Order: sequence, then C-alpha cells, then structure tokens
Amino acid sequence: MHITRYTDYSLRVLIFVALKGEQLSTIREIADSYGISKNHLMKVVHELNRKGYLGTVRGKNGGVRLGRAPETINIGELVRATEQDLTLVECFGPDNACVITPSCRLKNVLAEALEAFFSVLDRYTLADVLIADERAPLVQLLRMDWPRSRTSQEEV
Repeated sequence: MHITRYTDYSLRVLIFVALKGEQLSTIREIADSYGISKNHLMKVVHELNRKGYLGTVRGKNGGVRLGRAPETINIGELVRATEQDLTLVECFGPDNACVITPSCRLKNVLAEALEAFFSVLDRYTLADVLIADERAPLVQLLRMDWPRSRTSQEEV
C-alpha cells in the first residue's frame, strides 16, 4: 500500500497544527517548516477545513488550527478520507479486464491485507502520534519557534 503525497501532507499539517495547540499556524509557516510547496498545502488545508479536521481564521492575523481534539482524529479515518483510490490491483476496480479473475484468489488475499492495514491505522489517533515525550524533538525538527510576531504578509 502506498499513500499519496496528498495524504502524507494532510497528516503533516495536522501534526504541525496539533503541536501548536490553540495558536494559529499559517500555510507559509507549515510549508517552510516541512520544506514543501505552499501551493500544494493550500489545497490540502482547504480540504481538511471542509472536512472539519481544521478550523480557519481569515484576515491579517488569521491562520489554521485543529477543528477538533487530537483524540478524536482517527488516523485510519483520515487516510480513508484523503485517499482517492484504494484500488491495489486491477481486479479491485470497475474496469477489471483480468482474464483470471473468476479463478484467482489473489484479490481476496490483497483485500484482507488492505483491511489489516486499515485495522492498524484505526487503532491510532492524532493524539497517539503526539505522545508528550516526543513533542520536543518534533518541535525542534520543524523549527517551531513560537510565540513569534506575525506580519501582515503571512496568509492563511
């Protein structure tokens, strides 16, 4: 199973804003901390806001923060919500043209594996990823140096 960059970025955004707690984060700040494109994150943040994972505050001092408690953000649920295609092999999809499908048992094996993958993810929440003892190294790695003053040029 390979998760998309979109899902990866979704998880990263949620980790970042969860580390900041109630303090607002900007897309620019998140992008700079991870060394990724602000443009890529804009779509991710918009969708996470639309789905209730984030809350946004517009304006000069605006930004994003978690839309709900980290304990209520299930990792399996998030991955299902952000992944567009869970078709591991052709026979999972509607355009299946594989000639051995009627006698092949591989589809069942792969379906069981995908179920096991999500079963593990379903056991964890965003809060589990942010265990207190491990927050300091994450903050340091992401170069989070708050509180800091915000300029009018920073955007949501």
